[in-house]
Amino acid sequence: MKVNKYPIKKTWSELIQRPVIKREQLTEIVAGIFDEVKNRGDQALIDFAEKFDSAEIKDIKVSEKEIEAAESLISEELKAAIQEAKSNITRFHASQIPTIEKIETTNGVVCWRENRPIEKVGIYIPGGTAPLFSTVLMLAIPAQLAGCEEMILCTPPDKNGNTNPAILYTAKLCGVTKIFKTGGAQAIAAMTFGTENIPNVYKIFGPGNQYVVAAKEYAQNYNIAIDMPAGPSEVLVIADENAVPEFCAADLLSQAEHGSDSQVIFLSTDEKILDETILETQKQLEALPRNEMAAESLKNSHFILLDSIDEALEFSNLYAPEHLILAVNNFEKYIQQIRNAGSVFLGNYSCESAGDYASGTNHTLPTNGFAKNYSGVSLDSFVKKITFQNLSEQGLQNLGKTIEVMAEAEGLFAHKNAVSIRLKEQNERI
Repeated sequence: MKVNKYPIKKTWSELIQRPVIKREQLTEIVAGIFDEVKNRGDQALIDFAEKFDSAEIKDIKVSEKEIEAAESLISEELKAAIQEAKSNITRFHASQIPTIEKIETTNGVVCWRENRPIEKVGIYIPGGTAPLFSTVLMLAIPAQLAGCEEMILCTPPDKNGNTNPAILYTAKLCGVTKIFKTGGAQAIAAMTFGTENIPNVYKIFGPGNQYVVAAKEYAQNYNIAIDMPAGPSEVLVIADENAVPEFCAADLLSQAEHGSDSQVIFLSTDEKILDETILETQKQLEALPRNEMAAESLKNSHFILLDSIDEALEFSNLYAPEHLILAVNNFEKYIQQIRNAGSVFLGNYSCESAGDYASGTNHTLPTNGFAKNYSGVSLDSFVKKITFQNLSEQGLQNLGKTIEVMAEAEGLFAHKNAVSIRLKEQNERI
């Protein structure tokens, strides 16, 4: 880990840099995988499963029998936890369903906007060292609330050719329509083009490794939308003298354990808290089952001492973290200063894990600085917004002259005529 005390502002641009990934080589590999899947369909996916997942599979589609059997393979305690999380996530996302409000912009001119679901969506769920069944909740619940007709889920099989039972149980609980045993960039390619069994989709969601992220970006070349550009997971913690070092260290490690390319940033205005958090991070690291990955992540991470919370928030807005934790006293007075962050956790007891699993907010968030211009996944991510307008005869009379003048000024006389011909008909009728 790297420790910086009172760094001058001109060095901040270096401190906010994420670990660099060589994109050119990634794109070449992804392009080759896309070509294979486009040309060979399901057989390419079966071959890739053997190559990348060491799994021999005959049928990439998860059968109803496998889905039904999954329920008996997970504990009642886990089922209850998943159901409680589902309830909270549903409640929060259901509150995002808008009411239709019709606005009369001019007398006789009424405009409004309505949501329409994206009909076919694809959900990618990692299934390797960390099978993220929680992400099924985060993506399938708003998709279901939005009214998406088809929810396709792809997740890699284990070495025995099976799908993680918690993923299957959660998918069924949340209304996923079809599940397939395929992972990596090849799964993204399959949902982009469609294969003999996997339907093509209109938008792809979900996290993944650098190959999955590159594949999602590559899929946009084929008119497929994605939830957002993304990179490895990250958290930034701001702590004052009231912070609890044990809590801060636990939050930092909760992101570091995602992978060696994850990044954590700790900012403090109190040198004692900074030093104690460093020691506590090292102590807790030793007890983690995934400590090798977390240790690699910490090599790319920063512990920084700053003069004030205001300065820490300035740094945070420049970094634009996926997760931001304010472990500070009177956090309410700082909320308006937060401009760039995926999701914010306020106070010593608001651990980032709450948002990852069960508080209700979505954990699919922009990373790699994209919180400056992207939002996390929400109900809006699964809908298109269509505007409507209705002009009465009086409305056209009131607005017609304005349209004619503007269209003529742009040299678009057919636009002008679409109004003029109607006004003429009205005048002749009168």
